[in-house]
Amino acid sequence: MSYENSILILFVIASFVSIAIRYINLPYTIALIAVGLVLGSINIIHPPYLTQELLYSIFLPPLIFGTAIHMKIDDFKKDFFPVSTLVIPGVILSTFITAFILIQSILMLHVEDTMQIKWSIAILFGAAVAATDPIAVVSLFEKLGVPKRLSFLVDSESLLNDGTAIVVFIIALSFLGGNERSIQSSVVEFFKIAGFGLLIGFVIGLLADHVLRYIDDSMVVITITTVVAYGSFLVADSMGFSGVMSTVAAGLVFGEKSLSKTPFPAIRLSVENFWNYIVFAFNSLVFLLIGFEINLSLLWKLWPVIVLAYLAVLFARFLVVNATWSVFLATKYKFPFTWAVIMSWGGLRGALSMVLALSIPQHLEFRELLIALVFGVVLLSIFIQGLSMPFILKKLKLVSPVNEIKEYEQFATKIELLQSSLDKLDKLQNGHRINKTIALSLKQEIQAEINVLDTQLEQLKTDKSIIIAEETLKMKREIVMGQIQSLIDMYHSGAITFDVYKSLRADYDIQLLEFENKAI
Repeated sequence: MSYENSILILFVIASFVSIAIRYINLPYTIALIAVGLVLGSINIIHPPYLTQELLYSIFLPPLIFGTAIHMKIDDFKKDFFPVSTLVIPGVILSTFITAFILIQSILMLHVEDTMQIKWSIAILFGAAVAATDPIAVVSLFEKLGVPKRLSFLVDSESLLNDGTAIVVFIIALSFLGGNERSIQSSVVEFFKIAGFGLLIGFVIGLLADHVLRYIDDSMVVITITTVVAYGSFLVADSMGFSGVMSTVAAGLVFGEKSLSKTPFPAIRLSVENFWNYIVFAFNSLVFLLIGFEINLSLLWKLWPVIVLAYLAVLFARFLVVNATWSVFLATKYKFPFTWAVIMSWGGLRGALSMVLALSIPQHLEFRELLIALVFGVVLLSIFIQGLSMPFILKKLKLVSPVNEIKEYEQFATKIELLQSSLDKLDKLQNGHRINKTIALSLKQEIQAEINVLDTQLEQLKTDKSIIIAEETLKMKREIVMGQIQSLIDMYHSGAITFDVYKSLRADYDIQLLEFENKAI
């Protein structure tokens, strides 16, 4: 069977899986891996191997870009320090903690052929599994009504720590290749690769924004965004810098400047739908291919070491996240301890870890062991952590009746829009811009629709206390936002000094963060 036919069959399988999971309580990505494992074991389909070249050249750029365009730079500003802590020192610490625990565990276990594992090999493993891939749990967050800020922290960390993990992995490989560096030179190399990658992506994003600003053809815009997604990755990568960081920066700039501010709503809708589809389609293929790549018989032979490696990764993750929680506990960036638990347990490993393992040179000692360990850790993290996440969210009381609130909001919003139409008709009638008979007829139709919606709203089986709490929270946020705008106006008019503005603005920002901690 040709690769083309295999890809077509995989898309058909992904479509059936997406329909089937509506009737079973199973995350989409986990279901895809399970199906891939079954199909791979019976050996009736021969899809392309999930190689480094395939992921880097085809899958990774659009997946990163498609996620980045929906991120808001303002949200990054609010949580810049916690996210940066997790993404840079967090990934580095996680790498070394994982390596240390792995070495000590293997020595205690006395497993044949693994006793003499070197520090450099263990660090390479730690770097390969340092990046998180929480797609399986992030999709649950919206469904279960997890606070928006928690979802953002998990998603944004995942978006950025891919680049950090790749850079650390490259530096670790260079050490194994005999290119010895001092700690200082390694730090400089890290920030050079990551920093210039971000700069290249930022410049490409700005250039794309300049080109797209006046284009009103959605097909042309989609084509240019595709070029930006792949081009930002390839340009940075070809220059020896981080392609992942470059694509992240380009996606953020495009989403913030071009997509959100386009004067053509139809183009925005077309672009968003296109990239939503691309992310869905490519994620479907990647997770199916993960299932095909895993050799269960080999993993079974090494299960004691794999379990220890998984526990090492999990323990390192808990240490890093809880250290971050402790650092920001007394600041305005603080977040609840229950969030730290979810961020720790939600740090699943995915396709990037597997591809980094596959990119290890053939001649390297312990290569096969490292690949088996990484694949085993990915499999365990996705199934154990992914499947247990709904239970843990409910136990920690982080699940909100989001569907009930959304249904209430839909009715309330429709009523508000219809009421605004009545007000507009009154203004038109008072201004003698519409015939009274026509206005009366239209108002009667609209009022009848409002009455129907009011009745449906009253019949909703929704806990009124929940609705009141949610509406109160929204109103408090609107009040604070109004006060912030008034504060800005007072500063710009010279009524208050910058010190007064800065002090009061910090207080208001803390209040907004508290609201976001509770918001669905």
